[in-house]
Amino acid sequence: MPILLKTPLPESFIDDLKVGDQIEIDGIIYCGRDAVLPKLVKLIEANDLASIGVDLRGAAIFHTAFSPAGIGPTTSNKVEIEGSIPGLSRAGVRIHIGKGALGPATVAELDRYRSVFAITPPVTALFSDKIVSHRVAAFPNEGMEALYEVEVKSFPAIIAAAHGETIFK
Repeated sequence: MPILLKTPLPESFIDDLKVGDQIEIDGIIYCGRDAVLPKLVKLIEANDLASIGVDLRGAAIFHTAFSPAGIGPTTSNKVEIEGSIPGLSRAGVRIHIGKGALGPATVAELDRYRSVFAITPPVTALFSDKIVSHRVAAFPNEGMEALYEVEVKSFPAIIAAAHGETIFK
């Protein structure tokens, strides 16, 4: 039975999650990838995230672009994406969703900032069926790689890194 999580997530929720747990997310997730995640980190570092009207405290971010054809995970260990994970976690992102193995330093940063990494299989049709609504949240000039705010219902994932441990050997 999957663990149901509702965004925004309290920091304490990760205390009970462990590697291998199946989860389902209800609420808002942000969708972004290599084009926008480093831009978010720059805004965080400049203490200017409010300028785009996005609050990442308790958020979930899915490493994906958004297109009319649907959403599906992109590889999370791309330099621009994996490099953004510590800064986004420090700003309050609690779940990073994508695919692929993360490096040991990133897994340690997830633990440091009380965040987790969840993986998803590349099943675009399933994910598209879980979308309730969507809108461009920031960086509209990036097109389908803009930062999207997507409301989901029963969005499935599996915890792949938590508390300094990972399923990737």
